[in-house]
Amino acid sequence: MTTMNAPFRWRARLFIAVFGLLLHTCPALAAELSGELRKWHKVTLTFDGPNVSESDTPNPFVYYRLNVTFTHQRTGKSYLVPGYFAADGDAANTGATEGNKWRVHFAPDEVGPWQWEASFRKGPFVAVSSKPISGVSAGFMDDENGTLTIRDTNKTWPDFRQRGRLNYVNEPYLRFEEAGDYFIKAGPDAPENLLAYADFDGTFHDDGKKDSLVKTWAPHVKDWSKGDPTWKNDKGKGLIGALNYLASKGMNSISFLTLNIMGDDQNVFPYVDYITYDRFDVSKLDQWEVVFEHAQQRGLFLHFKTQEVENQGLLDGGGLGLQRQLYYRELIARFGHHLALNWNMGEENGEWYPKHQTVPQSTIQRLAMARYFHDNDPYQHHIVIHNGNFFDDLTGADSYYTGVSLQTHRADFGAVHPQVKKIRSWPVANGRPLAVAVDEPGDAQHSLVPDSEDPEHNLARMNGLWGALTAGAWGTEWYFGYQHEHSDLTAQDWRTRDLFWDQARHAVEFFALADVELSQAVSRDEVISNAWALAEVGEFYIIYAKDASKALTLRLLPGKSDYSVQWFDPRNGGELQTGSITELRVDKEVTTYWGDMATVDLGKPPRDTENDWVILVKRQ
Repeated sequence: MTTMNAPFRWRARLFIAVFGLLLHTCPALAAELSGELRKWHKVTLTFDGPNVSESDTPNPFVYYRLNVTFTHQRTGKSYLVPGYFAADGDAANTGATEGNKWRVHFAPDEVGPWQWEASFRKGPFVAVSSKPISGVSAGFMDDENGTLTIRDTNKTWPDFRQRGRLNYVNEPYLRFEEAGDYFIKAGPDAPENLLAYADFDGTFHDDGKKDSLVKTWAPHVKDWSKGDPTWKNDKGKGLIGALNYLASKGMNSISFLTLNIMGDDQNVFPYVDYITYDRFDVSKLDQWEVVFEHAQQRGLFLHFKTQEVENQGLLDGGGLGLQRQLYYRELIARFGHHLALNWNMGEENGEWYPKHQTVPQSTIQRLAMARYFHDNDPYQHHIVIHNGNFFDDLTGADSYYTGVSLQTHRADFGAVHPQVKKIRSWPVANGRPLAVAVDEPGDAQHSLVPDSEDPEHNLARMNGLWGALTAGAWGTEWYFGYQHEHSDLTAQDWRTRDLFWDQARHAVEFFALADVELSQAVSRDEVISNAWALAEVGEFYIIYAKDASKALTLRLLPGKSDYSVQWFDPRNGGELQTGSITELRVDKEVTTYWGDMATVDLGKPPRDTENDWVILVKRQ
């Protein structure tokens, strides 16, 4: 045996003593950090906390509250971000219902150092308290802190991380924070039960509540690609493939209910079962996140519909009590970091038909829901509601709604244009003009029918799509009528409307080509004959003519000005084109007048004179 000399033994003892002292005086690593440390990317902190389960008493979803405050050192920006119980930290794959992992997601909007500090409290009902020191310290990660250093994003479009968070900016159109450009939305509104998916965990598969409506998304398995996400040994390929298909068609949004207990489908809910409204299914929600994250990377906006008319009174009788606050907090904590989304407070909301399944919500309750998201969503995402009751009671100074989700009821989509114009014309009492999206532009029976029944989709394109956009809507989503295959409840194949997605894509592409400032754009149909016009008078006019063979006479402000005239084919897309007139000159010597407005003829399109065309008139 080798013996250690005295000086070496002395140094070894000193090292052990100092190391032992450090172990007792230096805190352990506060959190496990994951995600790319880049601007707009999801950065996740996972903490070791109390080991609990979904079914524990006291209820961990009520008894504990994790919040983390992130502060940017240079700008002073600060975000208080709610956290959540994450079971074993890999529940999407393991199906775990218990564990000691607690998690928070953050989407930084600045490069450089961010400081974070955790607050972890415990006590009865502490989860729904807004007071910083509610309850008592729960130990573990409470008061722990650290620093993140964020670099620029390295993503490319259509990944939303290239353009930043999509913000409501006190205008009727939403803008990307990084790129500054507008977002024109287009995609399916159906199926509303998109998340009733057989590959998700949960009791909904066989609880006797309309189990036949649970989806496999089998037609889209072929659209899944190697490298795309899955969970639990290759689950999820159908729905992930469906998102890939939509993105390949140039669509940029999806819409889904997150709670339809008592509704038409009844298979979508975040809870451990159909009757428990204060305990969440951790693994199922983790699997939802896999889908939502992939959607955002493929450029698909997330339209969260938080309830429907049948269950508006399910939680707290429609009020903002424990159940509803827990539900909203969980949505914000798990999914609020995503960049392009809106929170919809209710589909077909309010008291408007004779036989309500639950108590209909009052104006006060409708206002309270928006106020909760305004006060608790750190990122201030767009907040909307759907009619039901029309929106007249939500326009006062006490309203925190930033937009509406509009449904109309005519098979020919003929109500779309006037309804959008009506809402856009309302006075603004709270400094927040309503951004209008037409999210169900047809009737319940038919709306957007399959290509096999109507391959041209003329009425949908003319009255629904362009009727909405030229009235001042920022986008459209498309409902599938219940009298047709792949309806609002049964759809599993978005290819059934493949030919229409092309037409919707053309509209999105037109607004990119037009490259106009939309902040002051309003419907100005009175300035054009035989067409509709979205315009900032004197600057630009986006004109939609259903029949370009009719006389198209535009009324312009007097005074010497020159305008370019370009044409766009809404049926086939492509580049802006030239017609019979390429320039307009407003001059007393060459212009006729209608009252105090100059009148000019827009001429004819390049071809297909009797079809519909879009005309872009821009001041040079």
